[in-house]
Amino acid sequence: MIIMALDHVRDLMHTNSITQSPTDLTTTTPGLFFTRWVTHLCAPIFVFLAGTSAYISLKRNNDVVAAKSHLLKRGLWLILLEFTIVNWGMFFDLGFHLILFEVIAAIGVGFIVLGLFLKLPSRYLGYIGLAIIFLHNLFPFIPFGEKSTLHAVLNPLFNTTAIPLIAGKVFVVGYPPIPWLGIMLVGFASGHFFELAPEKREKLFVQLGVAVIGLFVSIRFINVYGDASQWTSQKTGLFTFLSFMNVTKYPPSLLFCLVTLGILFLLLAYAEKLSAAVQEILSVYGKAPLFYFIVHFYLIHVITVAMLFMQGFEWSSIDFSTGTFGRPVGVASGLPLWAIYLVWIVVVIALYKPCKWFGNYKATHKHWWLRYM
Repeated sequence: MIIMALDHVRDLMHTNSITQSPTDLTTTTPGLFFTRWVTHLCAPIFVFLAGTSAYISLKRNNDVVAAKSHLLKRGLWLILLEFTIVNWGMFFDLGFHLILFEVIAAIGVGFIVLGLFLKLPSRYLGYIGLAIIFLHNLFPFIPFGEKSTLHAVLNPLFNTTAIPLIAGKVFVVGYPPIPWLGIMLVGFASGHFFELAPEKREKLFVQLGVAVIGLFVSIRFINVYGDASQWTSQKTGLFTFLSFMNVTKYPPSLLFCLVTLGILFLLLAYAEKLSAAVQEILSVYGKAPLFYFIVHFYLIHVITVAMLFMQGFEWSSIDFSTGTFGRPVGVASGLPLWAIYLVWIVVVIALYKPCKWFGNYKATHKHWWLRYM
């Protein structure tokens, strides 16, 4: 969650974020590349642990019917939230000219599917999840006609897709639900790992992390399957390494899933070794995840607008309907990378107290709506 804020500050405020991809090796710098790459960890970890939390909740309450009902309702709620409050926080566009289906909606769809199949043994759901992760990269090779109805229906489920709507509006599937569902199902099936004794759990997570990263390196080195973008030799050894690590997030390729989830397992192995003080600080954010997600977007966007005013732009030149977060198209604006890190730190620190308050409020109140936050 903390790392996620870095990506969103960069996305809204960096000088080149409107015109340049931070992973385009022809224009990027190592610092900008890794600023973006490290945030690749966020979405798969969110989705994986969302599945894990569903497993732990089911085991704690031992009520499949109640768990199914909660997952279905929460899934629908997250989808609604994505298309309203989250999209508004991203763009501040009253006309909703660009409607994004992103990580919150993908988690919502995952919860709905998981709820519908909750009676299946967790290992079966895990097998389905692994099959999706390893095989969904085959979808482009299926010989659909480009204009066929079947292709039109299935493509948004597997690939990023822009769908024109009425009145100049565009619906963009940024997080195709099928690949992300695979990650959630594997996360659900991995829930029983967290029931192990701490020593066994740590050892298992280290083994899994090393094995999964080793598998990533092997498949990536072969350079045949697992990602739409193959790595190539570059002008320097460092940029060749960047090419090797430059895996595809939209949609999440097999190699993207392997490297990010491999790192996740290693992080889980050593998370409990952090000092009590650090764990206490981090848990403040972890106890209010959806609250943090929503509020941090609004805070970053307000800071972005303030930045534009300080850089001399008039209100009349700030256009929220273009999908550029209000930043004028074709006119230089934004902050250098060092300032992005400074704003990121300020945002994270500023949200500590609000998250602590909300976490305490959730712990001391039993309002029904708090279950959905």
